[in-house]
Amino acid sequence: MEYNKLVSVTGLPGLFELLSSKADGGVVKSLEDKTAKFVSSRVHSFSHLESIEVFTTKDNINLVEVFKAMDESKEKMPDAKADTKDIRVYFAKVVPDMDFERVYNSDMKKMLKWFTLLKDNKVELKLSE
Repeated sequence: MEYNKLVSVTGLPGLFELLSSKADGGVVKSLEDKTAKFVSSRVHSFSHLESIEVFTTKDNINLVEVFKAMDESKEKMPDAKADTKDIRVYFAKVVPDMDFERVYNSDMKKMLKWFTLLKDNKVELKLSE
């Protein structure tokens, strides 16, 4: 599975591999339960993981850079259901330039969940050329 084929779908939890797309939506496969289904673009929006950026106090960085920092970190990763204070402390150590006024707690929890899904599915963390 390639990182550039992964999407987040509004209104649906988790991450999906985009199998094919049409003018009115796309066929996606869940990374969690491996089920495939058609998702209408009239009801849902698709966000490619490659296009997501994270606010920092300097220049914004691509989400894959956060995932790489998490992968290389020696810090113990908290569970996504952990206390928000613990999650903030973790990200402050892993991505010290993160702008915590613009990156919400829900965003950090989502990054933890997504990172776990990516590792469980052995997705290589790299942008396409």
